[in-house]
Amino acid sequence: MVSSITQSQDTLNLHEDDKLTRIRHTSAHIMAMAVQRLFPGTKVAIGPVTEIGFYYDFDCPVSITPDDLEKIEIEMQRIIKVNLPIIREEVERAEIRAEIAELNEPYKLEILERIPKSEIITRYFIGTPETGNSETSLFVTDIQPANNYWWDLCAGPHINFTGEIDPHAFKLLNVAGAYWQGDETKPQLQRIYGTAWQTKAELENYLQLREEALRRDHRKLGQELNLFSIQEEAGGGLVFWHPKGAIIRYIIEDYWRKSHLESGYQLLYTPHIANLNLWKTSGHFDFYQESMFDSIDVENQAYQIKPMNCPFHVLTYKHQLHSYRELPLRWAELGTVYRYERSGALHGLMRVRGFTQDDAHIFCLPDQIADEILGVLNLTEQVLSDFGFKEYEVNLSTRPDKSVGTDDVWELATTALEQALNTKGWNYVVDAGGGAFYGPKIDIKIKDAIGRLWQCSTIQVDFNLPERFDMEYIAADGSRQRPIMIHRAIFGSLERFFGILIENYAGDFPLWLAPVQLRLLPVSDDFREYAKSVAADFKKVGFRVEVDSSGERLGKQIRTAQLEKIPVVAVVGKKEVESKTLSVRSRQAGDLGVLTLSELVDHLQVIKH
Repeated sequence: MVSSITQSQDTLNLHEDDKLTRIRHTSAHIMAMAVQRLFPGTKVAIGPVTEIGFYYDFDCPVSITPDDLEKIEIEMQRIIKVNLPIIREEVERAEIRAEIAELNEPYKLEILERIPKSEIITRYFIGTPETGNSETSLFVTDIQPANNYWWDLCAGPHINFTGEIDPHAFKLLNVAGAYWQGDETKPQLQRIYGTAWQTKAELENYLQLREEALRRDHRKLGQELNLFSIQEEAGGGLVFWHPKGAIIRYIIEDYWRKSHLESGYQLLYTPHIANLNLWKTSGHFDFYQESMFDSIDVENQAYQIKPMNCPFHVLTYKHQLHSYRELPLRWAELGTVYRYERSGALHGLMRVRGFTQDDAHIFCLPDQIADEILGVLNLTEQVLSDFGFKEYEVNLSTRPDKSVGTDDVWELATTALEQALNTKGWNYVVDAGGGAFYGPKIDIKIKDAIGRLWQCSTIQVDFNLPERFDMEYIAADGSRQRPIMIHRAIFGSLERFFGILIENYAGDFPLWLAPVQLRLLPVSDDFREYAKSVAADFKKVGFRVEVDSSGERLGKQIRTAQLEKIPVVAVVGKKEVESKTLSVRSRQAGDLGVLTLSELVDHLQVIKH
């Protein structure tokens, strides 16, 4: 029988942030209960908490539409208002397996089979059979009769009663398709996303932020501004940079190269493919095989398209034996890599199958780690600041239970990271045990214009690859020693960083990044040739200028420029041609009046920098 049934005592004495997580977890269960009441025959899959709420996956005999969400919300509110208890129950594996089989819940059965035999199996009830018999009148009556209690396998935790949720502080957001276990070969389920908060005011604040985030969605703006596309004919997850997006990428890359050269880095270019044995030596084949594309046969040998740049940098280092006098070596590459992502995981520029990492690797002596990390932090701050990001959240992740390397080396590297962060004066949070198996790391999340955090920059110390590849340098005493290897990226990837930039600026890029900085608007075809000559003059001094060639009336040209978020527009008419001037308007500063060409050049030079 059951080993124990208890009220959710683990929900007592909660911190506020813990309570929000539990509210969201319970909200997911309440939603699933409501869906199964409203749509008889529905099977439930998984229902986890997310960063802003929750979702649940359903195998429903009918399609759940956006119009159904309000109906589900009303049923959830009824369940909340009844104030049913949340009951935790420990169960025996054989007994619960039989009960699930009787209910014909195949997804619950699969979940049960994945629970390790060493773990206690628990489920959570909403209500009890007794409340189901006594409170029927409190629920809708125009659906098939059902017990007013519900349960699912769950590790918890949850709140104590449904009534602890404010019935006006949650909202169902959307319905989407999702393959069971993310596998395209398995059934496609219907996923309902929701959000839940402790108060109505918090919900309203989130919904306003969400509306603003939707307005800034890089996928929508990328199409509207003709910056990039994801072509399904090419297989999906691969980015096509259109001319306007490509020029921004060029500007980013040019800035990146110059800043790295000025900071003592040297540039590398490495292949896109290599013998599969390289990835076996590096360990990527063992640890990341599921994220690697299948190998291809080249003259009876297996070749692998690269998922990482680091083994190529290691081979470059090993091409010759280095002296301690040469270290540190700082090598940087804008290296394109390819990783297999399931189609359901792809998301605009944020999750793709081919992307360019702003990769760099530093090979140094043990006593150089702290200075090199500080140098990376300084460069990271400079780069992110120049792109408009000046607020960060910093995490220091330390040694996990499973790791390689000696205690002394881990202590040396972790202390060096702490020392660099302290010297920099940055506040940081220690993620104990959150480091990679091959070394500790620093992760930097940037805050965008509407307060969202994005993981971008990372700095990782690596003891694994130098060992695997038998990397050496000649030490001062003539012995051969292992160098320390530091991985680091500032943008993370150009694609994802570009997506973040689009959303941060809502597509309204600062002048130095804007694909078109100045658009000339001829009042009629009579002034087009003069406009073209002006454009040529501006291009000679380094500005990105174009002439509106649509032939539309001036009002339509101005409206189009506004929609395309052109930073500066200048009208060219009879008066402007005769006086060799332009009537100028800035998106940021408004009407600038009539300016000579040199005056406009000076103005643009100032705001460009």
